[in-house]
Amino acid sequence: KFDRKMCEPIVFQKSPLVEEAGRGTYWWCACGRSKDQPFCDGSHNGTDLRPKKVELTEFQTVAWCQCKQSKNPPFCDGSHAQLRPKGAAAQDQDLQR
Repeated sequence: KFDRKMCEPIVFQKSPLVEEAGRGTYWWCACGRSKDQPFCDGSHNGTDLRPKKVELTEFQTVAWCQCKQSKNPPFCDGSHAQLRPKGAAAQDQDLQR
């Protein structure tokens, strides 16, 4: 049985996490289920989603995408501004009836 919820990321929050990040390897959570946002804790197991490996070669300020909708993951591209409020789809359906 196909479960669409297991293939789509969960919006963790509708704003980026901006922080100073040092050199190194990071595994960005792409599913939104991790309790260690913005990084992977393995919570994607059982989904079709996988974390994204990020190599930073220098200390820098990073805006990690938290909505999981960025076209430039793992970095925020402002896609969260286009997200509809929770329940908006249900309200649209009610208006069409």
